[in-house]
Amino acid sequence: MTVDPTTGKVTPFISNLPTGDHPTEQLAFKGGWVYWSQGSTTNSGVVGLDNGGGGNQPDIPCQDIVLSQNVFDSGNGIHTSGYSPFGTTRPGATVKAFEGASHHGVCDGAVLRTRLNVPNPADTIEPYAWGFRNGYAIRFAPQNHPLHGGLLVGEDGADERGARPSYGAPEVLSLASQNADGTPGYHGWPDRYGFLPTTQSVFNPVGGPADDLCVPDPSNLPSRCTAASLARILSETVPIRDVLAAPPQPVTAPLALESADSSYTAIDFVPDSFVASPVRPGAILYTLEGDFGFSAANGSPEVGHEVRLMNVAGQGAGPLSLSFSNFARNTTGDQAFVTGIHGMNRPTNLRFGPDGCAWVVDYGAVRDAGQSGVDTKFKNPADALLLQIPNTGVIFRICRD
Repeated sequence: MTVDPTTGKVTPFISNLPTGDHPTEQLAFKGGWVYWSQGSTTNSGVVGLDNGGGGNQPDIPCQDIVLSQNVFDSGNGIHTSGYSPFGTTRPGATVKAFEGASHHGVCDGAVLRTRLNVPNPADTIEPYAWGFRNGYAIRFAPQNHPLHGGLLVGEDGADERGARPSYGAPEVLSLASQNADGTPGYHGWPDRYGFLPTTQSVFNPVGGPADDLCVPDPSNLPSRCTAASLARILSETVPIRDVLAAPPQPVTAPLALESADSSYTAIDFVPDSFVASPVRPGAILYTLEGDFGFSAANGSPEVGHEVRLMNVAGQGAGPLSLSFSNFARNTTGDQAFVTGIHGMNRPTNLRFGPDGCAWVVDYGAVRDAGQSGVDTKFKNPADALLLQIPNTGVIFRICRD
């Protein structure tokens, strides 16, 4: 935005972008363009009760798509097609690129870009890459890096909730780019999670309190749904059905995966001054915010609420080599507030400062849906599903000696 210092008038740079499950998120700059991550408005391509009771806007495609014949059940006779308003069914329909957008070129589940120095930046918006559920974390590699200036996208996978629930969808790290003809590259969401189609049994929902078809019964663990509604969930949503009749173009595979529900929130490239074992030249640090309690914990200890290290090697035409390790995390693997330790709760940003140190923003402790552990579950039902605990935000500074 720009601010007139004389009148105080504020003029947004771009406004009326889509929002819902995931909003307009991180920024990156390169070659006279500003890039931003535009998260999907839904969990899995279908507006359900988890999207403002069905009131949120549907997803907007970046290219023309053809919907599958599938419609998705939210109960009470309400069925919805993908990329459609709640309660709207249009099996087999063609949905045009940018349908429902306020500007040409705007879509979601995408990385968008527009030119910086033009009179009307909204007129130059275009999709750079799409097919991400929530490509929250974005960062360009340096030109002399093994990734050759490419755009890394850390994508947060789908949850067990809504009209098209899933279980165990991984977080995905991708290298995004436009196609040679100027069309956006495509990375597979909503019908692909990581390297696999969503129809694979590994992603089958198991039933949970945030599923649209769940009738609550706190005594029926672990689903917390009545036996009858759980049976309906497992009957109607297993296997996960496709949203699209076919991908709009060949799918670009990811570079790597992270644990389900660990939640990418930031990526940055290590400066030379930070390099010392185990950090190698070309390394990347990234933050994982952790789960929101929609599913069982992703392991013991959990992956999330931490800073991770990815060492990257490979030059020229040689193969790219990635290796991963822990870097800064709580000994418990969970949010720090659970046991009262001084540590991380939900790290949401990481940037290297002019001092050569890694600066980490942690927005604080959050009580959640509790499926991953009763210690983090909200205490008062009126606080559902997420409750941020006041005065728990932290800024960490991680430096080399």
